[in-house]
Amino acid sequence: MDNNQRKIITVVLFIFLAVFVGNAQDVNPLFQETKIKNYIPHMTWKEFEEALQRTDMALIPVGSVEQHGKHLPLGTDFYGACETAKLISQEVDILVAPVLFLGLAEYHTGFPGTMTLTPETFEAVLYESALSLIKHGIKKIAIYNGHGGNNVSVDNVVRKINHTTEAAAIKLNNISLPPQQDPFPYPPYDWHAGISETSLMLYLTHSLVDMSLAEKPVLSIPPAMQKAISVMKEPSNLDEISSAYMFTPKKTGKKGSTREMTSNGVFSTGDPKDARTEYGKKDVEHFIQAAVKFLREWKDI
Repeated sequence: MDNNQRKIITVVLFIFLAVFVGNAQDVNPLFQETKIKNYIPHMTWKEFEEALQRTDMALIPVGSVEQHGKHLPLGTDFYGACETAKLISQEVDILVAPVLFLGLAEYHTGFPGTMTLTPETFEAVLYESALSLIKHGIKKIAIYNGHGGNNVSVDNVVRKINHTTEAAAIKLNNISLPPQQDPFPYPPYDWHAGISETSLMLYLTHSLVDMSLAEKPVLSIPPAMQKAISVMKEPSNLDEISSAYMFTPKKTGKKGSTREMTSNGVFSTGDPKDARTEYGKKDVEHFIQAAVKFLREWKDI
């Protein structure tokens, strides 16, 4: 190769780098998403129209923005719901609607960053989101709830859809799960940001979890609940009474807000440091297996 050929190659490489590296620097460096099949925010209207030829089903994930200890993001519940919904939609042809980010989380507001809606607002937004999908031809709507505090309102919206529209709606959380072989030995009352939820997030959104900040909480049980524990021996009765005294807003005076019950926002008798990615993966895959089976059967109705 003579000097002229080397010069030509050098110039070509310089132009290539100038064009393509320059273009790379001209785009938003923070945007990391890749296009996900069946995820409505990523679709064009034409892709949505074409999808309606294959399916009349949509999945709406709902969540919350609320404290989850020092090691998990405030968006844990909506990430958990949305990422699980996306995984389901890769196995069965169902459209995934934009997640409802905010939920009902007043009892977490003692910790900074928690955001909450009133039940009336939450239910109106969820119901009207469903109406938009129904208008475009969706006939079957599954709602997947990632936050326990939303349960009553989600049930209300499911009933309203079924009683006021031609569509059918269900809460996907209610489906029957197959027996799980060798379930993980999560500790009692591992309810919030504990081992199970931390494991879930390690699998679904690993980059948002900081295990160096995970720590076991110091718990304080509300006085009425302490008395119930000493009086009631049936676990189902204790579970029923717990919703009356625990995870309740501070203004009720029951000492049941998370700020009053836990030193760091975690509510578990275990230590979130014991969470493992493989626990979360197995739990998610177990649920997805049941959800896909159910949705395929429902699709044929």
